[in-house]
Amino acid sequence: MVDTMARALVTDDQKEFIIGTIGSSVAAGHDNCNYDSYELQMERTFGPVWEAAGMKLTCQNAGEGGGCGDDFANQAGGPASAKALVMRESLARWAQMLPRQPPVHVYNTGKMNQYQGDEHQLAELMSEFGYNAFYMTSGLYNGGFDYDAAKEDGVDYLGWGHVGDGYHNVTRYGENESSPERKESLGTVMRNWHPGPLAFQFVSDTFSYIYSQAMIRALDLIESDLKNGIDPAEKWAASKRKIHIKSSLPPPIFCDPLYCVVDEAPGCLNFEKPTYGWWGARVEDPDDSLNPHKGEVQNWEVWHVDEPIWSAVPKQDQIFFEDRDDKEICRHLNVCGGISATSKDSGSVVFRLPKQEVGLVVICGAGKEVGTEMILNNTNIEISYNGEVLDRNTWDIWTR
Repeated sequence: MVDTMARALVTDDQKEFIIGTIGSSVAAGHDNCNYDSYELQMERTFGPVWEAAGMKLTCQNAGEGGGCGDDFANQAGGPASAKALVMRESLARWAQMLPRQPPVHVYNTGKMNQYQGDEHQLAELMSEFGYNAFYMTSGLYNGGFDYDAAKEDGVDYLGWGHVGDGYHNVTRYGENESSPERKESLGTVMRNWHPGPLAFQFVSDTFSYIYSQAMIRALDLIESDLKNGIDPAEKWAASKRKIHIKSSLPPPIFCDPLYCVVDEAPGCLNFEKPTYGWWGARVEDPDDSLNPHKGEVQNWEVWHVDEPIWSAVPKQDQIFFEDRDDKEICRHLNVCGGISATSKDSGSVVFRLPKQEVGLVVICGAGKEVGTEMILNNTNIEISYNGEVLDRNTWDIWTR
């Protein structure tokens, strides 16, 4: 993390520092205004530090809700479990194969559970590469407030809809709020299984604090270089970043080496919004000379769900913002999407795949048992690879 900060600070042509988030509806900020998500709170809290360095902080939020057919249990940021640890280790290792080697930080809403020993083991293994995991509820407990005693006395501070976390009753930016309803909303700890603005402030502050510590250490290193006559711009140039290959990392302890010990991170063609970065595979132009079905019908269509502005926004915030000019700050970014054919007469769709080290291709659909009903047992679907029709009896099904 310190390395990442130092290189960003001394690179003259870098004008933006990006923190990317992926995950479930918690990451998306659902049951809140998007303005109150922890990502946007972190932009407002930590952003001025980067402004002082002549840069802009951007927190990209690619969180997606379960309405798109995914499940939080299938995501690296879900509750700690054996499955989650496999995905977290894979993600941390894949990230080190990317050009800028971003450190992976995991956010959990709950307390450390029976997997905490494994979580600590993973953190120790990948600490050199910046990996860390934050458990929000454990953090609140560690502040010293006795939530269990309060609950025995009839006050469940972490219960759904409760206002005040035992330390504060409202977010900092809600302290001078004149609307009682909005102020109460900004003091909510847990909406339901989704955190409210006050809990998200704790998350934002935690990450901002950790990142500020890393920035201070980076500045100390840069200052030391200057005192010793070393040009920081030369020492910390992107070209001087140590390149990682799969053998650069320690042997994995949870993930399958076949898939997680690779020199190239896997790619994903994702039709949901927002999607950032390189897409990996792509839909081939029907008229491209390399398209094996050029001249044939290729009428598959990309679609997106038209989400209303108040989707996943609580009613009290809808009432507060509905007649305001700035109500768009409540709109969530995530939109379900996909590519589909209306019938077998829609013809083919061709995907151009990137270079593959392992050679595993996964097709995702929306809904339960989708692999079986939508693909495996659908006689209107035929899948070919390099012109050869694949035997559906050899396909593997992954379920939610």
